[in-house]
This record gives sequence, C-alpha cells and structure tokens, in this order.
Amino acid sequence: MSKPEQLVLDLPSRAALGREDFFVSPANALALQALDRWPGWATGKLALCGPAASGKSHLVQVWAARSGGAVVGAEELAQLDVATLAEVGGVAVEDVHRLSKLTGAQRDQSEVALFHLHNRLLGAGGTLLVTGEGAPSRWKIALPDLASRLRATEVATLEAPDDALLSAILVKLFADRQLQVSPDLIQFLLSRIDRSFASAKATVEALDRAGLSRKRAITPRLAGEVLRTLDTA
Repeated sequence: MSKPEQLVLDLPSRAALGREDFFVSPANALALQALDRWPGWATGKLALCGPAASGKSHLVQVWAARSGGAVVGAEELAQLDVATLAEVGGVAVEDVHRLSKLTGAQRDQSEVALFHLHNRLLGAGGTLLVTGEGAPSRWKIALPDLASRLRATEVATLEAPDDALLSAILVKLFADRQLQVSPDLIQFLLSRIDRSFASAKATVEALDRAGLSRKRAITPRLAGEVLRTLDTA
C-alpha cells in the first residue's frame, strides 16, 4: 500500500531581491552595467529585455531601491493617474510586451497612458525604465507614436543563462523557499533541465511540492522521480 501524500498549501515564497542577491555572470553583466549607469542614461530611458523569469523584476527592484523610483505593471497603466505618477521622477513599467494581449479600450488607454508617462518623465528630466520579452522593436504596440519612442530606447538584454548563472539561480530559488540543498542536487539538475530561467523556476516549485507532500528530503533521487513526471505531463 502506497504512503499517503500530505496536503500541500500553495503558499507564495518570498524572493530575495537586493543588489547583493543578484548573481553576476557573462549572461547578464552587460545588462547590469547599463542599469548601473543610471542616472546617466543617454536618452533618459532604458529597456531591460529578456525571457520570462530571467531576472528583469529583480533588477527593477534593485534600480527602484537605488533611485527611489516607482514600479508599475504595464497592464495597470489605464487605472493610474499618469500626471501624479510622473511626479516621482523615475518610473519602471514592467512587461510592456503584454500590452498586445489586452483588448479594445483597455489596450488603447494603456498605450496612451504609457505614451504620456514617457513624455512627462523625459520632458521634466526624469527617467523611464521599461521591461519586456524581446526587444522593443518586436513589441506589438498599436499606437505609432509610442512604438517609435520605444524603438528609440537603449536596450539592455539579459541572455540565456550559462552554467554558473543557472546554478546560482537554482540555489537562490531554493533559498527563497527556505530550502538548503546539496551541490550534488544542483549538478544533477543542471544536466537534466532545460537551460532556461522558466524551467529552473518550474522545477524548483515542483520539487518543493513533492518534498512536502511526500515528506522527503529533496535529493537527486527525488528530483529524478519528479523530472520523469514533468516529462510525461
């Protein structure tokens, strides 16, 4: 008879988002250097680009802590008072590429809001940080004036992780869940998961849930069982 599994509550983990928690490698060093040039961005604005879960939000929080800037999601813009927001002097707008997924008036209002925010900030000598997947030239922005302004923004790109960065990300993701794991487990995962930030995040979440539900330590053996399940899902 199989051992019953424990019920697992889907509680959020708390990520460590300080500058000292960001692991620097060749995959992200240039992007970090570009961010660190604030407030000396040549055009007063910067686009931080990279795949899902690549560390964009982490770096945005690092920038906000240093600059005192505000952080908002692109999909929130239609509900915000742009004039008041611009008075902060520095604003980060995350996931601008998602505006293309909005429909009708919400998309139109959000794009117009970002256009006015851009102009107010830069007109007053402020700074604008935008993030998204892929370069701004690939974002499907319907408002021509906004699209042209985003295309004229300096781009800092987070590349796909190398071994050192992916190892550090795995360790950090486990640590964010208050889990200490062995170097053997990290090496085991490195050779078996897709080389992407999203895959690392999904793997750690699955291992955390499996360890809790089965009341077992997270070892290479458990990881092998969980990965086989993920492969057949």
